[in-house]
Amino acid sequence: MAQKQVQDAYIVAATRTPIGRSGRGYFKNTRPDDLLVAAIKSAMLQVPTLDPKAIEDAIIGCSFPEGEQGMNMARIAVGLAFDHPVGGVTVNRFCASGITALQMAADRIRVGEADVLIAGGAESMSLVPMGGNKTSFNAEIFARDENVGIAYGMGLTAEKVAQQWKISREAQDAFALESHLRAIKAQKAGEFTDEITPYEIVERSPNLATGEVVEKRRTVSLDEGPRPDTSLEGLAKLKPVFAARGSVTAGNSSQTSDGAGALIVASEKAVKQFGLTPLARFVSYAARGVPPEIMGIGPIEAIPAALRYAGLKSDDIGWYELNEAFAAQSLAVINTLGLNPANVNPMGGAIALGHPLGATGAIRAATVVHALRRHKLKYGMVTMCVGTGQGAAGIIEAL
Repeated sequence: MAQKQVQDAYIVAATRTPIGRSGRGYFKNTRPDDLLVAAIKSAMLQVPTLDPKAIEDAIIGCSFPEGEQGMNMARIAVGLAFDHPVGGVTVNRFCASGITALQMAADRIRVGEADVLIAGGAESMSLVPMGGNKTSFNAEIFARDENVGIAYGMGLTAEKVAQQWKISREAQDAFALESHLRAIKAQKAGEFTDEITPYEIVERSPNLATGEVVEKRRTVSLDEGPRPDTSLEGLAKLKPVFAARGSVTAGNSSQTSDGAGALIVASEKAVKQFGLTPLARFVSYAARGVPPEIMGIGPIEAIPAALRYAGLKSDDIGWYELNEAFAAQSLAVINTLGLNPANVNPMGGAIALGHPLGATGAIRAATVVHALRRHKLKYGMVTMCVGTGQGAAGIIEAL
């Protein structure tokens, strides 16, 4: 049997919605599939010469694909976004779902099984709670000590990482403050403009006196999470929320959020056929398992593997987007791998910007694509820890 020739996979469009705070934020009543449709339509506007009928499939990440983000949300979204049939599959690697979707799309193209695909992610933590609407663990998890960590809450795993890697409360709070400062600075400088698709929110309420439905519209174009009033003093006042004598607080943890991202990936053949301009090349990807009770260290295993597959060294990566689930795990990764802190989340991370779980990988990939080009850097990485004990990392090369 003849082997398929490996070819390059190019990112020709990359965008995302703003990220809203879950519960009371921008998108508290907005369906995640609607956010995804907006991101997909915006990505298509970036490639006006691309025939929409050339899109063969959509691979979309989601951490809890049920309720409003169930029913194979990927297929629902492309059904709403296009006037012709497009395939769709929803994939789940929890926090790495979005970057896994991009990797899967790139791999399909690299082995010659597709020419144009959509990759992305969407998550509403306002409408579908963490753990889903019906959490049900396999009883064997509790029967075996080595598996009990799978049932740990994420905060408890962060506490264990803080203890084992000796990350102090002061260091965690300082890291959290820096995340907000970087995010606010980047917002003021307009550094998110290229990657964000403004979203129009429509709110409807009944006027009981007239019997009419009152409609209000507003457009949001910035992430809702960054707090200008964040200070070390304020962070220090927050009590631990996962362990009585712990160091992990709401202030040095990522924010639960709502958002979506979409990228269009194409082969060289499609690039030439439709006159597309590649923004970046998807270089390599790695995923690794780690003990679930210290799931935050996942990138420590995944990053070296992704670098090895790409034939690169850590110093070759000019921009790291680390999901920043907790300050404790972020510092453990940075310190253990000897990463340059200035190159990790230069525009802030999930502590400030938010972490809409399955969407984060796609959102941060859009950040990397545009940041590399803006700052004339060659290689960037999206990496994250993953609930139940995994790590993932994907490398992107600017063109």
